[in-house]
Amino acid sequence: MDLKENISKYKTRLKKDNIVISLNRIVQRPILTNALLLLIISIFLLLLSIPMISNNPKHYIEGILIEAHGVLFDLAFIGILLLWLQKNGEKQQRIRRYLDELDDFRYWKSEESAYRAMGNVKRLNRDGIVKIDLSHSYLVNTNLNYVNLSESNLNSANLSKCNLISSIMVNARLNQASLEECSMNNSDLSGSFLSGANFSNSSLIKANLSKANCIMSNFENAFLMEADLRGANLLGTNFKNTNLYKTDLRNVKGLTLEQIQMAKTVHKVRLNGSIAKQVKEQLPELEIDYSDD
Repeated sequence: MDLKENISKYKTRLKKDNIVISLNRIVQRPILTNALLLLIISIFLLLLSIPMISNNPKHYIEGILIEAHGVLFDLAFIGILLLWLQKNGEKQQRIRRYLDELDDFRYWKSEESAYRAMGNVKRLNRDGIVKIDLSHSYLVNTNLNYVNLSESNLNSANLSKCNLISSIMVNARLNQASLEECSMNNSDLSGSFLSGANFSNSSLIKANLSKANCIMSNFENAFLMEADLRGANLLGTNFKNTNLYKTDLRNVKGLTLEQIQMAKTVHKVRLNGSIAKQVKEQLPELEIDYSDD
């Protein structure tokens, strides 16, 4: 008798354990859990609705259709909202990761760090981020053509031998930056802060440096043909052996006759104001464009 009772208790306990294990498996599978809950609720609601269906089935079906339309609209709106929040959250996390990596690479002077930093700059641009802190960054010999770094901080950055063709750096800070031997044709540096920046041996053909602060900048052996420097501050700027063919120097500040004489060529350079008067009087042999058009 005791043996039968023990066997019965064992079977009962085994059944309970199996039920607990099954419930744990269901809980560990959220999709299955939600499906079972939906099924149970649907059956419960259907049982409660039997009297209504029997009395007025047409009215009941109409009510279901009305509610279904409302539910579909809610699901569509909530789904779109959740999708937007998810995508936006992923974008913000991605941007934060790129910026953190740039911080990690900041003082790492190697070819690997330069190329990884370049990749992050381009990815940030794709995500609509242009104002980036690249101060003291090492970006030597990288391809940054067409990048947008407007209002970015590139103070003391090393961008020697970079390709920056058609890049946009409006109002950027490039004080004490190294930009030797760079290709910067058609780049836009208007309004930028370039104090002490080194552009020696660089090509800035048709570049826009209007209203840039170029105090003590170095353009030795640089090519500035047809560049726009209108309204720039050129106090102490080094133009030794610089090619200023057709460069627009109207309304500049701080430009002296000595700086013009240091240039390799000033053929058809555009001048106005007091400096134009000095050149006309003291260097009449130069072919200068004095027009204000």
